[in-house]
Amino acid sequence: MKEVRVKFVGLEEGVEKPVYASKGAAGADIRAFIREDITLMPGDIKIIPTGLKCEIPQGFEIQVRPRSGLAAKEGVTVLNSPGTIDSDYRGEIAVILINHGKAPFIVKNQMRIAQIVVAQVTSAIFEDANELSLTARGEGGFGHTGRE
Repeated sequence: MKEVRVKFVGLEEGVEKPVYASKGAAGADIRAFIREDITLMPGDIKIIPTGLKCEIPQGFEIQVRPRSGLAAKEGVTVLNSPGTIDSDYRGEIAVILINHGKAPFIVKNQMRIAQIVVAQVTSAIFEDANELSLTARGEGGFGHTGRE
């Protein structure tokens, strides 16, 4: 497994940096850092602060992803999944949660609300073209291949 160093700064005393729950985990858990509980009613969308800032090396990003347990048990997930934190961003990390469940969900301080994955990125060179190469699929999309 390739390792890359990502610097984290806690904005206040008591902020926990991300933690991998197991040796083979791809995602590290991040926690809410809030002064009061936040209630997500069914259908609600809220931005949840983490109290963390980071410095990601150039050529990498952090992807913010849902925690499967919250999604499966409570219907709570990361709305813009995966969210991207760019290497030049230095603001506080926050997580956009949505409650797809049927009951209110209460976010508590230090609750694990999402996971982050550090990923290498490739920058594209976007070129103008007059035509594209042909493929068997062509312009078929949105289920065109017939695979279920």
